[in-house]
Amino acid sequence: MTEQNELQTQESQKILDLLFSYMPKIAAERKMDNLLVLMADLGRSIVSADRCSLWLVDEDSNELWTKVAHGVKELRIPADAGFAGYSAQTGESLLIADAYQDNRFDRRSDEKTHYRTASVMTVPLMNSQGKVMGVFQAINKVGETKVFSREDLERLGLTAVYSAKTVESAMLTSELEATQREIIHILGEASESRSQETGGHIQRVAGISAKLAVAMGLPAEEVDKIRLATPMHDLGKIGIPDSVLNKPGKLTDEEYAIMKTHSELGYTMLASSKRKLLRYAANVARSHHERWDGRGYPLGLKGNEIPLAGRICAVADVLDALSSPRCYKAPWPEERVKEEFLKMSGSQFQPEVVDALMANWDEIFACYRNAPHDGDDSTGESRR
Repeated sequence: MTEQNELQTQESQKILDLLFSYMPKIAAERKMDNLLVLMADLGRSIVSADRCSLWLVDEDSNELWTKVAHGVKELRIPADAGFAGYSAQTGESLLIADAYQDNRFDRRSDEKTHYRTASVMTVPLMNSQGKVMGVFQAINKVGETKVFSREDLERLGLTAVYSAKTVESAMLTSELEATQREIIHILGEASESRSQETGGHIQRVAGISAKLAVAMGLPAEEVDKIRLATPMHDLGKIGIPDSVLNKPGKLTDEEYAIMKTHSELGYTMLASSKRKLLRYAANVARSHHERWDGRGYPLGLKGNEIPLAGRICAVADVLDALSSPRCYKAPWPEERVKEEFLKMSGSQFQPEVVDALMANWDEIFACYRNAPHDGDDSTGESRR
């Protein structure tokens, strides 16, 4: 075997090793930002580039964007700008020895990052319909030659083929998740529209629940699920008659029994879903009227038997109910609301959730301070 053949064999083995080391990590990744980082790292390693980025096409804004130009934050450029824009528009790959000698080079990226671009490669990423969805770009060859070769372009092209399939799948997943989130929001608003409660109730409950979850030190993924699921807490009110739902003043025993069924109705509507997030929301819908002392409904759960998201939503829901005008009451004064939560800590509410509320009271209650206030109201928070 000649020395050149031996070097080629070693290089091929290096590339295979890189691919096999990255494939499990890429296959396991679900977040687009993290996936793009892995792809860029893989491309940079395979062609020995100083920087590598994966630009994606944003059709809505007619731009290319990347969060993975190594060493910088997100960049956005016009969809036809620079070498990446050229490849995106034409579907052609580029191999450039000196960027500043080519009139297609867009110097704005260098001006923003104070970086000197020399040699460049670009390879378009094609989706399954043969349409350009992004561009792989490698900048500045590392090593003795300082210039990318045809072999480097072929290797980046192979990486782009693999990356395109993976990114397209991730984009579809992201779109499905975004659609799911939008459906959740729409359904939450639909339940709110049936009631004459103040507008924005579900947004406030979701926001307060998320803040409480953060204050309690929950992982970011759990905080996100709570933020997304809590708008569904009152979905079951869609099935409550208007005469009960919007009755001013207190409810009779019979009317209150009907009102309480909204928790189970919401659970029933969501629990059979194949989507984990909707099943998570089902438990929030059923448990947000349970009490820490076991005297709540519909199941009479006690303490940690109640799902944590339900315990958090219960505090956020009652905070909004007390602090906002309703068809059956005026908003309570701030100090009275605070006193109520301190009084009910350990009975209606989990003490740790109330502690998180008190520790972040000014930030959480700020949204109510500039709202219209009609004074105290003796009817309290209950419609009973």
